[in-house]
Amino acid sequence: MASFTISPPSASFIAKKDLGLSAFSSSSSSPPFSAPKCKKSVSKKIVSVMAPQQSERMPATTGSVKTAMTMTEKIFARASEEPQVSPGENVWVNVDVLMTHDISGPGSIGIFKREFGPDAKRAHECAFVVPLVDKTSVWDREKVVVIPDHYIFTEDKLANRNVDILRDFCNDQDIKYFYDIKDLGNYKANPDYKGVCHVALAQEGHCRPGEVLLGTDSHTCTAGAFGQFATGIGNTDAGFVLGTGKLLLKVPPTLKFVIDGEMPDYLLAKDLILQIIGEISVAGATYKSMEFVGTTVESLTMEERMTLCNMVIEAGGKNGVVPADSTTFKYLEDKTSLPYEPVYSDAQASLDNRALARECKDVKIDRVYIGSCTGGKTEDFMAAAKVFLASGKKVRVPTFLVPATGKVWMDLYTLPVPGSGGKTCSQIFEEAGCDTPANPSCGACMGGPRDTYARMNKPVVCVSTTNRNFPGRMGHKEGQIYLASPYTAAASALTGFVTDPREFLQ
Repeated sequence: MASFTISPPSASFIAKKDLGLSAFSSSSSSPPFSAPKCKKSVSKKIVSVMAPQQSERMPATTGSVKTAMTMTEKIFARASEEPQVSPGENVWVNVDVLMTHDISGPGSIGIFKREFGPDAKRAHECAFVVPLVDKTSVWDREKVVVIPDHYIFTEDKLANRNVDILRDFCNDQDIKYFYDIKDLGNYKANPDYKGVCHVALAQEGHCRPGEVLLGTDSHTCTAGAFGQFATGIGNTDAGFVLGTGKLLLKVPPTLKFVIDGEMPDYLLAKDLILQIIGEISVAGATYKSMEFVGTTVESLTMEERMTLCNMVIEAGGKNGVVPADSTTFKYLEDKTSLPYEPVYSDAQASLDNRALARECKDVKIDRVYIGSCTGGKTEDFMAAAKVFLASGKKVRVPTFLVPATGKVWMDLYTLPVPGSGGKTCSQIFEEAGCDTPANPSCGACMGGPRDTYARMNKPVVCVSTTNRNFPGRMGHKEGQIYLASPYTAAASALTGFVTDPREFLQ
């Protein structure tokens, strides 16, 4: 049936201090415009604000600049070993990391074997000179990351077979980073299993500034939060990358979103990106890089930046990217020992547009789902727990909790929630009447087999922290999915209606 996108009853900017958003396009010739900053006090009325044009951002400090380039263009130039590139140009890029999972992995593996043959070791450069050796080998066993995560905790034989295919391939190829799962009855009995690929990539240190990360999943753009180019590709492209380590890509133009001001305490990054998508439309950034800068973005944690970049694909974006800074470097300190070199957009590289907001009336709901690569991180559950704690009430609809990874699952049972007197998320969720946190996986975000936990097998109305809400996405084709932040999801669970979290947070 219908599909909806919401945030506290709208995805909006409400003036706490001067929070504003501006959008600039590297391919636009129209001059930017601005509106006065809103200075109204916070009220129930939803408003939108946009700051005047900001002062120039500092250019890159590395190398000489002949022609101004954006972050994404600089990453393409480095990866293609070219001095400079321009939007629309097709270039061969060297891939730093290729990720695949149980949905697309088997198909990619099949294409790799079909195209490179049982006796081909690898294709070097683009000349495809294929030396004959004993077996087919991937281009670099340490740059391929395989993470089963989608249809894991199910008795569906085809889903189980997919994981078996990944295991056989990784064992045969001696893939260094294969996060396997064998015991489906107890995920904790699998020391290598991680959970949702996009969160696991970050937690396991596979995301690094300035690099190119490709994955067989459209939400691979999540990794752009680390100041790298990250995007989803199809099985055919992945099969080619497995054999060559290269891919022909078109350089995307860049939309720069400058978001400045203090973030109101009832909004999260999910609200920001829903507001942006609602304004520019689901096709507003088609094959464009969405670059997020400004004081608001700089104040976000890495997990919040991941949420911001995760959903650029929902606006048609090729990739999302946030400039690496001290927050990025701090996060990576204990995650990777590999060297990396961040890049930054030149000041002259961007121009154009605007942002508005809209309201959403309260709607009666049947359930709430908190999880996925977008909304199943530790900070997402902390945010939901904050609302439950502030209310002191029990949920009025079934509330399903699906941690993204094993680390997140452990955090729910071990980390105290600020201001709770030492209570953990799991304790607060139990007191609020939520379901017990499930095994970490993609869960019902993509529907899956009928026995998938929290799958919508009936035409119900759900408020969800996931990232897509087209008909049938979470199961039943007539189900209704309202996308929301963890704050809004928790508030809605408490009332049984789509609810503004300020009812509990102020």
